[in-house]
Amino acid sequence: MSRGDMTQAAPKVVIVGGGISGLAAAHALGKAGIPNILIESRPRLGGVIETKSINGCVIEGGPDSFLAAKPQASALAKELGLGSELISSNDEKRITYIRRDGKMVPMPDGIMMMVPTKIMPMVKTPLLGIGTKLRMGLEYFRQPNGGPKPDRSVADFIRDHYGDEAVDYLVEPLLAGVYGGDPGDLSAKSVLTRFVDLETKYGSLTRGTLAVMPKKDPSKPSMPLFQTLRSGLGILVDSLEKAIAPTTEVRQDTVAAIERTATGWRVQSSGGAIDATHVILAMPAHAAANLIKNQDAESADLLDAVGYTSSITIAIAYRKQDAASLLPGFGFLVPKKERKRLLACTFVHNKFVNRAPDDLVLLRCFLTGEGGTDAELESTTRAELKEMLGLTAEPVFCTISRWPRAMAQYSVGHADRMARLDQRMAQHPGLYLAGNALNGIGIPDCIQSGQTAAGKIVNSRVP
Repeated sequence: MSRGDMTQAAPKVVIVGGGISGLAAAHALGKAGIPNILIESRPRLGGVIETKSINGCVIEGGPDSFLAAKPQASALAKELGLGSELISSNDEKRITYIRRDGKMVPMPDGIMMMVPTKIMPMVKTPLLGIGTKLRMGLEYFRQPNGGPKPDRSVADFIRDHYGDEAVDYLVEPLLAGVYGGDPGDLSAKSVLTRFVDLETKYGSLTRGTLAVMPKKDPSKPSMPLFQTLRSGLGILVDSLEKAIAPTTEVRQDTVAAIERTATGWRVQSSGGAIDATHVILAMPAHAAANLIKNQDAESADLLDAVGYTSSITIAIAYRKQDAASLLPGFGFLVPKKERKRLLACTFVHNKFVNRAPDDLVLLRCFLTGEGGTDAELESTTRAELKEMLGLTAEPVFCTISRWPRAMAQYSVGHADRMARLDQRMAQHPGLYLAGNALNGIGIPDCIQSGQTAAGKIVNSRVP
């Protein structure tokens, strides 16, 4: 890693963690002219954002895009001069399949997450039985009932509105691809915040969703579902690293502890102690908990309550001539009831332009857990793709990315725990948290968390 040009004055800010949250914090501080040290234990920056190029294909080892409706990522890209790199998902090709009884069933048109907004596609779909369809129709007439309810699991929340089958064949596969977790554990208030609010106001999720859906204006292009960068999300990390160089010293080091001092905080790293006025912990919750447990055991316990799951992504390419059986659309999801090892698969060449040469198709597969050798994982993936998609040819290449304990799990009660954590952290001036454990796991959420932490420092008027 390179070191930015720093003055000889003692650093005022230390950022622990060089993922997108830490980088966003360093960038915000740099814009305010505040020098800082960013410490990352791994030999590269970016965290789970990692882009490779193989045989002319753009391979994302971690996330491949971000929600266009959340502006933080696209705004940062534009600020870094990457506006021309922004591309949108090919939504005209967006078909998502869900595995049911050994078949690929297209998700009905008009589904907003798990809420039906069109009648006939739901009537005709073989994805759900007649009992669930009737229940979904009657749910429209549900009325508000006494204001906000206590937090429930996502499974209990959706089951209450639409029944078990909607949980098994809509909610579970949709959320498993994002969180890698169990809807029976995930918090409805934190994961489905918008829908919980609609329930409070309207009673019916369907009627509430229809009421707040923006009316389409034929004269204006509709907002895409996803955006990414043409050359891959790795260019965002590269651009941030260059942008922060004048004010940020990047160190590859391991932080063992932090402790309060008379003037702020001391960061104990393998390279020595660093005194700072402010410290941002932009790292997984369990790692941050380990650093603050001697300062505040209750805050550490609240952080430790945030669970994490592991995941594996496998990018596998086939010659187009060998993939005639491949379905159109964006890919498929495999519900837990139908699942072996493969959780989901994205047809990358359809989802975004410029992801694979014209003579190749590029698939990105998601597997549960973290076990298995590379050879075993490739064999398992190819066997399941053969069974589900009829792909029998030898792939052009296969590359595997492992992400142990990378996906934060917002379990029931998460919002209340984070509110208590905010109260506790307010008792530690100069110490801030950022990252995917707090208020959102997507790239825009992580960027915002880093910028928010940095903003508190800027507002404190650090000299």
